Amino acid sequence: MQALSGPHAMGWEFFGTMLLMLFGNGVCAAVNLRTSAARNTNWLTIAVGWGLAVFIGASVADKSGGHLNPAVTLSLAIDHKLEWSLVPWYFGGQLLGAMAGAILAWAAFKQLFDANNLDDDGNDVKANATTQGIFFTAPVHPNNFWNIVTEFIATYSLLAFILLGPSGGDLGPLKYFAVSFIVIAIGLSVGTPTGYAINPVRDLGPRLMYAFILPIKDKGSAQWAYAWVPVIGPMFAAIAAGLTAVALG
Repeated sequence: MQALSGPHAMGWEFFGTMLLMLFGNGVCAAVNLRTSAARNTNWLTIAVGWGLAVFIGASVADKSGGHLNPAVTLSLAIDHKLEWSLVPWYFGGQLLGAMAGAILAWAAFKQLFDANNLDDDGNDVKANATTQGIFFTAPVHPNNFWNIVTEFIATYSLLAFILLGPSGGDLGPLKYFAVSFIVIAIGLSVGTPTGYAINPVRDLGPRLMYAFILPIKDKGSAQWAYAWVPVIGPMFAAIAAGLTAVALG
């Protein structure tokens, strides 16, 4: 993987992250939109859906290591497992891929977004004002310090497995399958306080698309006052996990 060029790494990370967001945002849409057959099938569906989305996206992007997440990339660079010169390429591919994946998820559910604004009698109830959670995270309680703590803990747990797990997290062909279960566990156990971004671009890319691009009628606020939390928390965790891996050898 060290021989991979920057543009090639960017391309694989773009494609893998795009699929991650297509299926991740897609499962949130399936659970929340009024006319979806999966509506109200609960948090377990979302947690499993995101875990499988990670498996799909990372497996496809195997040639670049299947990071799909700047926190993963940064922690591996700190642990001397990725050349620093490649980090900007990874970040760029991940952010652009997350933006593209959000567009694909909206396109797949376009008719359901249109119908979501109406009630069962066809009255316009502007329900799309609450569709933000399909694309980006929001906390249950608006305390940014503790929300950063939650994102830090959740992301550190993910990175600890990737960096410190068996053979440094390298489980051969099962590695992405294993990581998908870690993501499901995080969602089920510590995901509800903040919506477990655990990935800056997973939150920021779709938030940008929702705010400025996606033509969802009567959509809600992008909640920019919170947007920095799911970026800072995971990146702090990346630094801490990378340094932990270095210290433990």
